Amino acid sequence: MILYGLPTCAQTALARKALDRAGTTYTFRDIRAEPLSEAEWQPLLHEFGDTLVDTSSQAYRNLNAWMRESEAEDQLAQHPAIMRRPVITDGTSWTIGWEPDARAVWGL
Repeated sequence: MILYGLPTCAQTALARKALDRAGTTYTFRDIRAEPLSEAEWQPLLHEFGDTLVDTSSQAYRNLNAWMRESEAEDQLAQHPAIMRRPVITDGTSWTIGWEPDARAVWGL
């Protein structure tokens, strides 16, 4: 299982705590410290499309107009912090965010 997020993100922190409490083995991928390659972004973009970009975030609002009008993959490659977080996958299932429906997928 891989959890993609930022260590400073409140939702990512909640997900990590819940997974730790449940004894779930996972790899945490800090998307700012270890940026994803174009090939690594592709399955996430395939699964979530433009919803992978958190357009309500301060980081997104700080983008210039040209970048806000760019494709999601270009936005994320240049500014990974605008990714909606956390994204969790076990290779088969994918979730985004830490709402009850996402938690239910992982039995939490």
